[in-house]
Parts: sequence; C-alpha cells; structure tokens
Amino acid sequence: MTTITTIAQLEALYGQPGETSLVKELDRIIPEYAALIKASPFVALATAGPEGLDCSPRGDLPGFVRIHDERTLMLPDRRGNNRADSLKNVVRDGRVGLLFLIPGSGTTLRVNGRATLSIDAELCASFAVDGKAARSVMVVAIDAVYFQCARAIVRSDLWNADRHVDPRSLPTPGDILAVTSRERIDGKAYDAEWPERAKATMW
Repeated sequence: MTTITTIAQLEALYGQPGETSLVKELDRIIPEYAALIKASPFVALATAGPEGLDCSPRGDLPGFVRIHDERTLMLPDRRGNNRADSLKNVVRDGRVGLLFLIPGSGTTLRVNGRATLSIDAELCASFAVDGKAARSVMVVAIDAVYFQCARAIVRSDLWNADRHVDPRSLPTPGDILAVTSRERIDGKAYDAEWPERAKATMW
C-alpha cells in the first residue's frame, strides 16, 4: 500500500484550494450563517479527549443551538444515556467541531471552536422545554465558521425519500444489545419498551 506521509505529497496530489474555498471561512457568524444555524434541527458534535475522539448527534427543534453573539454559540444538553463522552472530552480538551444539517438543503455549516460547560441555573432554565431545564449548556467560542458545498448531500441523495432505507431491514437497538451483552439484555423487551422510555427521557 502506498501512503501519503507529508503535506507536500498531499498538495502535489490535490493542488491548492480555490478562492471560494477560502473566502467563505470567517471567525464570526454573519447573518447568512446565522440563518443556516437557526434553520437546523440537527448537528454532529465532534470532540477530542485523552481516550480519543468522539462524534455524537445532537437534535431538537430548529434553532436549538442559540446564537449568543457573533462569536459565541450555546448548545443545551438534554437527558440521554449518561455516557457523557462529549462532555467529558470538553472538560479536558475544549476543542470542538460542529456540522449543521438542514433537511431538504444541500448546504451544511461547519463551526470549529473551543467549548466550556456551564451549569448556571438561569442559563440552563432559559433552554427549558416542557418545564425541564437543560442539564448543562455548552458554550462555544468560535474560531472558524464556513459553509460546505452540497456535493456530499447530492451524491448521497440524503433527502430523497425514495432512497430511504426500510428500518425493518436493519438490526434494531435491541438486536445489537442482545449480541453485545451476550443475551444478558432481552433485546425484544428493550425494543418494545423504547418508545415509552424515549418519551420519559426526552428532555
């Protein structure tokens, strides 16, 4: 296998980025980027820590990531499985990457920055849904923000309903847990309980 081991080799293969790939990157949120953030109900959150990397999904109603000012974003943390992999990473290494997706749009938005976790009661309460405050709020100081062109979305045909996979053709969470736990967890019972459990821990 032939591998690339230097930046010079990489640049010789790929060349230099065009002007449009560079001028789109800013260190602050402009109104056009704000519009994308406000329209997004989903973001992939990437973090790094001593144990390695983590990328996890975050989702809520569009605009759930709050624009505090042109250089600061706020992301509430809701109830989940309590692994807290991303949060543990942020406590020890604040570097984060965010990738915003907007259903129906090919444009995505990328944000790189440095995060801290706030448990300020007033701030967490300001993110309350159905009377339940956020458990914590990730405050992201922006280093870079830029849009990503639609090539990946177009190639994947991500938003085409005719291409959606039938969930029944895939292993269920219960199926997977039964295997990984060596049958200690009853997979069928887990799947049967999931809808109500999800509602109980939604916020």
